Amino acid sequence: MTLVTTHLSRRQLAVRAFRQNRLARVSLWALVVLILVSVFAEFFAPYTPQERNRTYSDGTPMAVLLFYDNFVPGLNVRARVNERDPVTLRRVTKVDETERWGLRFFVRGGTYSWFGLFQSDLHFFGVPDGYIHLFGTDRLGRDIFSRTLYAFRTSLSIGAVSVLVAFVLGIAIGGLAGYLRGLFDTVSMRVIEFLQSIPTLPLWLTAAAAVPRDWTAMQTYLTMTVILALIGWTTLARRVRSRIIAMHGDEHVLAARLSGARPGKVFRRHMLPAFTGYLIVDLTLAFSTIVIAETSLSFLGLGLREPVVSLGVLLLPAQSIAAIILTPWYMIPGLFVVLVVLLLNFIGDGVRDAMDPQSY
Repeated sequence: MTLVTTHLSRRQLAVRAFRQNRLARVSLWALVVLILVSVFAEFFAPYTPQERNRTYSDGTPMAVLLFYDNFVPGLNVRARVNERDPVTLRRVTKVDETERWGLRFFVRGGTYSWFGLFQSDLHFFGVPDGYIHLFGTDRLGRDIFSRTLYAFRTSLSIGAVSVLVAFVLGIAIGGLAGYLRGLFDTVSMRVIEFLQSIPTLPLWLTAAAAVPRDWTAMQTYLTMTVILALIGWTTLARRVRSRIIAMHGDEHVLAARLSGARPGKVFRRHMLPAFTGYLIVDLTLAFSTIVIAETSLSFLGLGLREPVVSLGVLLLPAQSIAAIILTPWYMIPGLFVVLVVLLLNFIGDGVRDAMDPQSY
C-alpha cells in the first residue's frame, strides 16, 4: 500500500480520498443530475413555464401509477378535473376512477426554444390523451413541476455567476492584502469589516429595493447577480488574506522568492495551491448562501419577478397561511432549496476532508 501511495500526487490522493467518501460522492452525482435536468429543462419538463391548463387550476399533485385496472402493467395517471363545491364554493379535485391516461416517453407537446439555438416540441414524458401535473398547478393552471425545473436553472445560474464574481474579487483583494500588506491591507480590511458589520438581510433588502420596478426581467436578473456577488466576497477575501500571511514564512515560499520568482508567480504556483481545498469549501458555502439570498429576496417580492421563474418567485404565492393550508403543494419548490444546500454542504465537507493531508 505504501509503494502505491508514494507514486501518487497530492491531487490524485485527494481524488481518491473523495471517492472513498460515499456521502460526498453520491451528493456530487445527485447535484450533477439536477444541474443537467435543469439545463435541459425544456426537454425534461412536460410543459412550458407559461402554458396553462384552465380546467385544472390550483390542481393537486397527480401520482403516477404502475398498473392499469386488473393489474395490467403500464405507467398511467387517473383522469381528474376541478369542480366547485356547491356549498363552500371551494375548488375541489374530482378523480375519475373509471378512466386512466397512459404516460408516454418522448412525446410531442408545447414548442420551446433552447437558449435560442434551436426549436423543438419533443418532451421527455407526457400524457397525450390528457394531462399530468406531478407537483400540481398554480391558480393560473401552470404546471409547478415544469416551472420548478426552469426556476432551479435560474437560481443556480445566479448562484454560479455570483460565486464566480465573488471568487475573483476575494482572491484578488485578499491575495493582494495578504501579500502586499501596508496601506492596501489596512484600507481593504476596514472596508470588509464595515460591510460585514451591516446585518445581511437589511443590506440585501436595501440593495434589492433600489432596483427600479420598471426594469426588464434581464436587467433585474443581472442586477441581482451583481448585488449578491458584491456582498458575498468579503468572507473569502479575509480567508485568503489570513492564509497568505500564514504562509509568508514557509520554506517553499522563501525558496521561490530567493530564486527570483515574481510575486504573481509565487502566489499562483506556491501559495494558492496550498489552500485550494479551503477555497472550494468556502465556495460551496457561498453558493448555498447566495441561492438562499436570491430565494428570500424573490419570496419577499424584492428580487426577480414574473415572467422570470426562480425558486423564490414560485414560493411567492405561498406567503399566507390560507394558501399553505388550501394549496400546500405551492411549497414544493422550497424543498429544492433545502436539497441543493444539503448537497453542497455534503460536497464541501467531502472536499475538505479529502484535501486534508492527515486523511490519507
